[in-house]
Amino acid sequence: MILCIGEAVIDLFQTHAEGFADAFLPLPGGCAYNTSIAISRLGVPAAFFGRISNSFFGDLQIKRLRENNVKTDLVIRCEQNTILAFIKVEEVKEPQYAFYEEGTADKLLLPEHLPQLPPDTKCVVFGSISMAMEPIGATIENFILKEARQKVTAFDPNIRPFIIKDRQAYLNRFERLAAASTIVKISLEDFGFIQSNPQPEKALEKLTALGTRLAIVTLGPDGSAAMLRRDDGSVIKTGAGGVKVANPVDTVGAGDTFMGAFLACLEIKGKLTHNGIAGLSEDELNSALVFANKAAAIVCSRRGAQPPSLQEID
Repeated sequence: MILCIGEAVIDLFQTHAEGFADAFLPLPGGCAYNTSIAISRLGVPAAFFGRISNSFFGDLQIKRLRENNVKTDLVIRCEQNTILAFIKVEEVKEPQYAFYEEGTADKLLLPEHLPQLPPDTKCVVFGSISMAMEPIGATIENFILKEARQKVTAFDPNIRPFIIKDRQAYLNRFERLAAASTIVKISLEDFGFIQSNPQPEKALEKLTALGTRLAIVTLGPDGSAAMLRRDDGSVIKTGAGGVKVANPVDTVGAGDTFMGAFLACLEIKGKLTHNGIAGLSEDELNSALVFANKAAAIVCSRRGAQPPSLQEID
């Protein structure tokens, strides 16, 4: 089972409503939330852990998880409101976001809320805006560093600069978590926040130098690249080209789906263990990248985070 920890938000997509200039359509979302659904839709057991509001928005989030067979036993329902993420999508541009997160359910995750890891947990996925908010950021960081490292840990920074109040403090946390993670997946655009003049090779080298076992950089329509550090210090590198999307709609949820699909592929192949990942061949790593690229491309052909099934990828 793959456990996804972090925020569950309501994405409000800019749309048109009759008689109004603009309106916003509410849909459940969030990095860890979307990733759990992507994993489960591919037939791999997944669970979500986080604080979800008792409001009707929270009910909507829980309903979608259960409809997609994501385990919700660890979810904490609470009185605080849900994070709202307003999204403006324009053709040939990355989505623009505006977050409303003060005093929200997700943000107020405390150490006493943390669960015992279920015994069937293979991997713990974390990251995104949770790492830039408090107290949830410190709570998850301590959990990963002290409790979860015996499992495979997968870090998806999904950086949103406008929500980061202290850049240096964020970079320090990023490096600590990258060093503690088995897998780090970052987009080349997000790596530009970490290091100026971002280049795929530099991103991979930076992450593996920090201590990450398997570093992955996503390159939008150009696909993805990865570097695996072996126990003897040697590395293997590979890349997979992008999948052409005939009628792209938006990129919302593409990165979350990529991460979910990549992890699901490793689990399907029996490789989602520390030894399994360390022993991946170049062909096996390339195959997982191709699989994840396909899943992300399918999401780009749909509105919002709508991960594909295994049948659709095949």
